[in-house]
Amino acid sequence: MSSDDERSEDPGDGAPEQLALIRETVRKAKVPRAKPRTWRGAALAKELPVARVLVNKGVLHLDQYFDYAVPEELDAEAQPGVRVRVRFGAGGRQVRGGRREGGGLIDGFLVERRAESDYPGALAALAYVVSPEPVLGPELLALSRAVADRYAGSLADVLQLAVPPRNGRAESRPSPEPLPPPPAPSAGSWERYAQGPAFLRALAEGGAPRAVWTALPGPHWPEELARATAATLASGRGALVVVPDGRTAGRVDAALTALLGPGRHALLTADSGPEKRYREWLAVRRGSVRAVVGTRAAMFAPVADLGLVAVWDDGDASHSDDNAPFPHVREVLELRAAHGRCAFLLGGTNCTVEAAQLVESGWALPLRADREQLRIAAPLVRTVDDGELARDGAARAARLPSLAWQTVRDGLRRGPVLVQVPRRGYAPRLACERCREPARCRHCAGPLQAPDQRDLDCAWCGRPETAWHCAACGSNRLRARIVGARRTAEELGRAFPAVPVRTSGRDHILDSVPDAPALVVSTPGAEPVAEGGYAAALLLDGWAMVGRPDLRAGEEALRRWTAAAALVRGQPEGGTVVVVAEPTLRPVQALVRWDPVGHARRELAERAELGFPPVSRMASVTGTPEALATFLAAAALPPEAEVLGPVPVTGPGRPRRPGDAPPGETWQRALLRVPPGSGAALAAALKAAQAARMSRGNAEQVRIRVDPPDIG
Repeated sequence: MSSDDERSEDPGDGAPEQLALIRETVRKAKVPRAKPRTWRGAALAKELPVARVLVNKGVLHLDQYFDYAVPEELDAEAQPGVRVRVRFGAGGRQVRGGRREGGGLIDGFLVERRAESDYPGALAALAYVVSPEPVLGPELLALSRAVADRYAGSLADVLQLAVPPRNGRAESRPSPEPLPPPPAPSAGSWERYAQGPAFLRALAEGGAPRAVWTALPGPHWPEELARATAATLASGRGALVVVPDGRTAGRVDAALTALLGPGRHALLTADSGPEKRYREWLAVRRGSVRAVVGTRAAMFAPVADLGLVAVWDDGDASHSDDNAPFPHVREVLELRAAHGRCAFLLGGTNCTVEAAQLVESGWALPLRADREQLRIAAPLVRTVDDGELARDGAARAARLPSLAWQTVRDGLRRGPVLVQVPRRGYAPRLACERCREPARCRHCAGPLQAPDQRDLDCAWCGRPETAWHCAACGSNRLRARIVGARRTAEELGRAFPAVPVRTSGRDHILDSVPDAPALVVSTPGAEPVAEGGYAAALLLDGWAMVGRPDLRAGEEALRRWTAAAALVRGQPEGGTVVVVAEPTLRPVQALVRWDPVGHARRELAERAELGFPPVSRMASVTGTPEALATFLAAAALPPEAEVLGPVPVTGPGRPRRPGDAPPGETWQRALLRVPPGSGAALAAALKAAQAARMSRGNAEQVRIRVDPPDIG
């Protein structure tokens, strides 16, 4: 009931006049006043009296549309795309006057108006329209449905990520008038790439090229993204650029403002605050702004007439959403490019295996510079074996070999020096003691582990390994290596007492540092930008990054190294990078040659031979042993599906990420692997099994993640 129906009947002062007025109004009314939330006795809309609604219930067995009756008074406002409130869960017995009543109020989106309903029973009426602002268009709805099906999730969960929460103050303000298309920009620094000017011309002429862009190191990539966006706007279409974090978005935002001026693009980041972000999002939805730069949630931005989708640094973990159904920005933008027939640009100073696969399959073309341009832009990279630390007594005070010490001292004469140290807490990776080849299971090629320091088993399939030997050199001895980053800033401060030491990490991240001599100690991903570039950089404790027990350890180490080295001045300006790691390791060699594409190609070839993602599709299923066993027995998996495990996963402390075992509990995880072309069937089977399980009201649910970012 509404608040009006719940008020006391005692009118208080002025009761006779108020009662007389109310009675006279009731006498003159042709029909009794309907209750706003039940609309009992109210007339229905004369045309299209049925509203198809998506209720905000993120459970798989309710992942469908529900029909509601549209009262005549809501006919004008109840249009497709608006937010509504409906009664849900009343059951079929509570029917009065041909209308279903009861149930709790719940949010939803009105998807469609229909003349008739497929449901034969009585319909409940729409409670009310929250706002007449249409926020869910047909394109966004189709995209959200495609994402939900790909990741075995519910449409309601995807829309929670795609449509930001409503803000009434922002919604009441009109959006500015759209500006005319700007002129096509010049190629600028895109001239350094062989196909760069042609790519911009194709965008400006309304084409839809797809490219994997390996950007040159240096400060020019934000301007290059801005020029690609401007070329798309010149064709009368919209553009969307998604970056990993707010600092990166700020750099692209500044480049776009400098190139096009204010008012032509929107910035969608969490740092903006709910009101400002929703106001910017509405400007995009209303067509006032045709270009968007933002972080992860911006991948669903409703850009009108989308002509370009771009993602920067797709290997960053921030591009993978932590909320169900865990979509990845790269995959969502691929769907948008395919469904909307728009251009696609995947850029970064590194190259992921997924990017290499896009080029290998012919879905996208490479966009790279030649070696001559690379030699001008890239710094000189030198290597030092981390074992030299124990032999170099002259530099033992700061844990730096002589080469690294000399590089820091020379760099401080010309400007700031960056020191990258890995985060603490990496688990040990087992490798051959002689050649350091990773130790993998002979059955599924998963990483071997020794939880009790004695018995070996596989982290994927759980099978024990009693007679391991290295396939490369034949040795049967293993090693585990963890190199920490303790007191790095303090040690460097003692080694260089006259130089200021600045730190940048999770607790306090610096955006930029001045072009003055200083030591900047940073964790990966938190490196500030130096004005004019760093004079030198040290990449310490390489084994702590390469030695993680994960399939992507080498790829992730190279990505973080190239991101830091790209901030250093080019070799002609004296820029030098020293990486403290085993020189023979493949990621180290790729960094020395500055060849991330070659590294990604070799990784892709090995994963294709072993059946690893992204060549295969994989899903992880985690839960209690009983729930997991029941789920796997009931799931109608594709015939070609391979089940790896289950293996125990224990949460001794706080859960590290969504889907981990709760503290103190022991769960199990199974990996499901299918060959190319069977990913949709696997997702559908998992979704159907989870929906059936939830419909039976099982308290112990399992957690599903399609294409998990880390599988061990």
